[in-house]
Amino acid sequence: MDWHKWIEGSWAILFSHPADFTPVCTTEIGRLALKYDELAAKNVKLATLSADPVDSHNKWLNDVVAHCENKVTIDFPIIGDADRSIAVKYGMLDPGNKDSNDLPLTIRAVFIIGPDKKLKLSLNYPASVGRNMDEIVRCIDALQLSAKHSVATPANWPYNHDSIGKKGWAFLLPTVTPEDAKKHFPDHHSCKVPSGVDYLRLTDVNKLNINN
Repeated sequence: MDWHKWIEGSWAILFSHPADFTPVCTTEIGRLALKYDELAAKNVKLATLSADPVDSHNKWLNDVVAHCENKVTIDFPIIGDADRSIAVKYGMLDPGNKDSNDLPLTIRAVFIIGPDKKLKLSLNYPASVGRNMDEIVRCIDALQLSAKHSVATPANWPYNHDSIGKKGWAFLLPTVTPEDAKKHFPDHHSCKVPSGVDYLRLTDVNKLNINN
């Protein structure tokens, strides 16, 4: 696989896991498979990686499919990195988690790359903590929204600010001038704070032309 050619024109996720035939990884790949179509519809290409060879991946995937309570297919590539060459370059190794040959295994890393082929977000989890696939999809939604519009998503988005009737709204970036805010976001809402500084400016993302 030529990674840069493969992701051309798309968003991409590189998702590493420590090892095949391990319990947490089995559930992660199964749950990731359930999100595959949703991510593909968002123009996201998905690939996973571990320090096991490809033939090990192929045998293990039968277990992944069998264990997942939903009928899934694994429609994304799982890269074999037995010599750790990719993991070393990308800083994916966990020195505290080693295989039978005393070689470090890959961490639970998530890299989200934009269409410009630049890293937009990275997450690292220890071997003992499985990742939440809903959170990964939420990150994609937030990154794509911010890339298309001058907005930033608040904490807990899209469940933020429900108490003031602004659930799922996003903040205008500080770089948006008051003049541009009035012109491009005429219905934005400014949250009142003791300082009197007008910086908590919310806009309804449902009124943004997100798909263009």
